[in-house]
Amino acid sequence: MKYVIAPDSFKESLTASQVAQTISDAIRSVNPDASIVRVPMADGGEGTVEALIEAAQGTLHAADVTGPSGERCSAGYGKIKYAINGGAERGTAVLEAATLFGLSMIANDKRDPYLTTTRGMGELIVQLLDQGIRSFIIGLGGSGTNDGGMGLLAALGVRFLDEKGNLLAGYGRDLAPLHSVDMERLDARLSECEILVASDVQNPLCGKEGASAVYGPQKGATPDQVEALDRALNRYAGMLEESTGSSFRDRPGAGAAGGAGFALLMIGAKIMPGAELIGSAANLRSKMNGADWVITGEGKSDNQTLFGKLPMYVARLAKESGIRTLLISGSLGSQSEQLGKEFAACFACVPRPMPLSECLEQAESNLYQTAINVIRLVDGNGHGQSSPNALRGKG
Repeated sequence: MKYVIAPDSFKESLTASQVAQTISDAIRSVNPDASIVRVPMADGGEGTVEALIEAAQGTLHAADVTGPSGERCSAGYGKIKYAINGGAERGTAVLEAATLFGLSMIANDKRDPYLTTTRGMGELIVQLLDQGIRSFIIGLGGSGTNDGGMGLLAALGVRFLDEKGNLLAGYGRDLAPLHSVDMERLDARLSECEILVASDVQNPLCGKEGASAVYGPQKGATPDQVEALDRALNRYAGMLEESTGSSFRDRPGAGAAGGAGFALLMIGAKIMPGAELIGSAANLRSKMNGADWVITGEGKSDNQTLFGKLPMYVARLAKESGIRTLLISGSLGSQSEQLGKEFAACFACVPRPMPLSECLEQAESNLYQTAINVIRLVDGNGHGQSSPNALRGKG
């Protein structure tokens, strides 16, 4: 019996790697002879680097960069082998916003989009360019910034000046006094690069569906700041677009990570659905070959899972190979019965009513026991378990 385990993280409790390992341990306890392939997944948010390193057998590294509030911090990044566009495999760096300027890096009482910057990502890209890297995968989920990627571009050589000709560092507060943009010193090596951005955010940069209006409040923006930032981002985008002759502010995903998506589009990046990009880099499709079951999961599954969330991507990829998928999630929410359209069966790990804090504390043990029960049901290994046809259906 071959199992492919390709889960998302269980937010606030287990990483995708921990989820995959726990399910793997449960399978081994039921069927020691099972073939198991672990492919931890992510959608571009927190855990993207860790998931890809494990799935693609990469290596973890650390770099000293500017943190979201201007402090120095050590940011983790990965290096993997990844064949972009069907070409030869080469070294690809994996970065994520969550560890460079993530919301979780900023204390609740310190969250203010005027005081944060994406500069660290630009600094890390420069360091990697110096190492000869020309291929990047960048996850944009979990950010705590709203600077439109101004800090990122400043670190890459773009000069932002106020009315007196003073250089602006690229914090949210620097958007309003911006008077002119000089693109001449943008790092020329970027023209040699392939930059793929993992993000499920479809928002434009500005407007009522833009970065400031939709995501600004969770990053500490007051109503007045939301309006001011949106106006300032519109001016900022206009200056950059005039300098390049290209327009990106209305592109889907330009508003990702407080507008960092816009900045990355400006330097030639391509934004892709997060799960699809991570699945491709992890070589998930080929790892499913010969599998009897695919197992995926997430912290909470409900009817929204059907609209492009990571388990849905995994299930559809498996379906294309004629393999059915089991969903094991922390909990099942509103209208979860609709999930039966895409999954052979769906399971929640919570064994009884309990406070959220207790659910999080017991997430690993609850997942382990649930997975054991699921595998006992589907594994036909001669130890008294029923045939996979119990859930597969015949034919």
